[in-house]
Amino acid sequence: MAPKVRLFDRHIKLPQSKPMRIGLGTILIGGGLLGFLPVLGFWMIPLGLLVLSVDLPAVRRWRRQFTVWWNRRNEDKQNVDGTDT
Repeated sequence: MAPKVRLFDRHIKLPQSKPMRIGLGTILIGGGLLGFLPVLGFWMIPLGLLVLSVDLPAVRRWRRQFTVWWNRRNEDKQNVDGTDT
């Protein structure tokens, strides 16, 4: 079964081969660094990190820390707004 990453409510399939996933993530990050050029954009950097997080524990840790921070931030906003569910 091919690895998947979840981005919001969507599941994205990734290549089965670990070297292909690492190559894809590296290419996305490299293209993101050239984001000032047409077609390439800075949006490619987080996408590349997301792909790399499947195989690299350090990047996976960053992704998990970001997810926890994001969820806590949204919970705090809901509690302040009075829309606590």
